[in-house]
Amino acid sequence: MANKVALVAGGSSGIGLAIARELAAEGAHVAIGARDAGRLAAAERAVKEVARARVHATSVDITDSASTRRWIDEVAAEFGGLHIVVISGGTPPTGPAAAFETADYRAAVDAVLIPAVDVALGALPHLRDARWGRMLFVASETASVPISGLAMSGVTRTALVRFAQSLAAEVGRDGVTVNVLAPSATRTPLLERVVAQRSTEAPSEAQFEAMGRHTAVGRIARPEEMAAVATFLVSARASYLTGTVQLVDGGASVLGPSAAHLPWQATAKPE
Repeated sequence: MANKVALVAGGSSGIGLAIARELAAEGAHVAIGARDAGRLAAAERAVKEVARARVHATSVDITDSASTRRWIDEVAAEFGGLHIVVISGGTPPTGPAAAFETADYRAAVDAVLIPAVDVALGALPHLRDARWGRMLFVASETASVPISGLAMSGVTRTALVRFAQSLAAEVGRDGVTVNVLAPSATRTPLLERVVAQRSTEAPSEAQFEAMGRHTAVGRIARPEEMAAVATFLVSARASYLTGTVQLVDGGASVLGPSAAHLPWQATAKPE
């Protein structure tokens, strides 16, 4: 990753932060952006702890197109180019399909799909200029498998997959790859909030252990495990991998559809 410039949208917590740390540890210059200034400051410190190159943090709301494009251009100007773009963040409410109104679906598209597309289109000219680029969308297992209690996630993530695959076909000869990471339940602050919304008590280890029983490895993922896969996907070694959806679920998809224990079987609004 030496001399590569990586931009991570949604890099202040969870999988996005873990990816930013992994890229920094591998030697990339890393720019992270997120809305919450306090969380972003803590994330910047966490990335700098392991960084071998420069780290840049910007408070930005990627649902604001003008601010997003300005941030991307500023990062490219500051570092002299842009090579890696990781797009994380944007989580719709959980619940089954009929639990929401049409307006809720429209809001989910505006909050999850459109900002990711906007980041991608804003970054694409810089990747093409570099003649070497990696674009990775961090989505959800719903990008690969249907989960009835995650209807909105399925709608927005599968749409994102089709955008990514179409883009991959368009930019491959420019030296740019485009892939989608589809992580299953991962022990992040977001998952802990979802579990807390479903329970009258604070999340317990027993609850997370119960979730992990429906995987082949017997536990849910750690953010750094997703970051390891993501870092490979944006590396030089993954030069022939594009247009794919990488499902990382600990083997849950091969065990069958029993997932009644998962927290998103009940409707829950994100923070």
